Amino acid sequence: MSVAALIAGLAAASAVAALGAAAQAHAARPPRAEPAADRGAPAPGPALAALLRLGRRTGAPRPSRGLAGRLAAAGLDARLTPADLMAIKGATVLLVAAVGLTLLPALGGTAALPLLLVAAGGGFLVPDRWLVLRARRRAAVMAVEVADVLDLLRVGVAAGRGPVRALAEVGRRHPGLLAAELRRTAREIGAGTRREEALEALRARCPLPAVAALVAALRRAERHGVPLAPALAAIAADARADRVRLLADHAARAAPKIQLVIALLLVPGVLLLVAAAMVSTL
Repeated sequence: MSVAALIAGLAAASAVAALGAAAQAHAARPPRAEPAADRGAPAPGPALAALLRLGRRTGAPRPSRGLAGRLAAAGLDARLTPADLMAIKGATVLLVAAVGLTLLPALGGTAALPLLLVAAGGGFLVPDRWLVLRARRRAAVMAVEVADVLDLLRVGVAAGRGPVRALAEVGRRHPGLLAAELRRTAREIGAGTRREEALEALRARCPLPAVAALVAALRRAERHGVPLAPALAAIAADARADRVRLLADHAARAAPKIQLVIALLLVPGVLLLVAAAMVSTL
């Protein structure tokens, strides 16, 4: 088996896995202006639907215990179930295996089997990595919004609105992702979902310390009648302080990187200019 054929086979198999994950991301990515949490469960796109049908027909492995929580953190619990995601993972593996089997004669038969296994394993793990990256992106967006959302919620509670009504009002008036999750929670409670379950689902969809503190404050207010507005003000202040510390940490980490760029690029460039000028004079 030639090295060129081996590289071609690896590129083809990896491309199939990457295309399967990209199709999932394109079909299930919610627009920021109108988050998916506020629109219910829309129909999956053509690529995602095809992968689901293939995975369901061939049989999918059982979901892991934490998969439902990862789907919620990624904002996909209204679109995909854990069984659906496992079906997508199984279908991706089958596509990679099918392409790899067609390339086996060109790659030298059994010598390419380890390559095929590695590519199939990558196709199975790519959706998990995609969930992690999507959850991180959502958490970063909500971390920027959380202090303002909590301030609006505090104003609504101080004006005499109940907690659920205040959640709905903030979700209606604020255009952000976190506000849409609050609006979804208010709608679930209004539709008959137990408040404890709805708040726990909110905490799972928004894995931020400030949201966990908000859920705890709402529970205390319901059980013991503790005033909610002072707790919301304290949580918002802590969220802003955490944001400032995070930005300061990022700035401190950026300084050595900038110095490295200067040392590796700018200084040699200046030295080359000086050397060129000296050579021209000589």
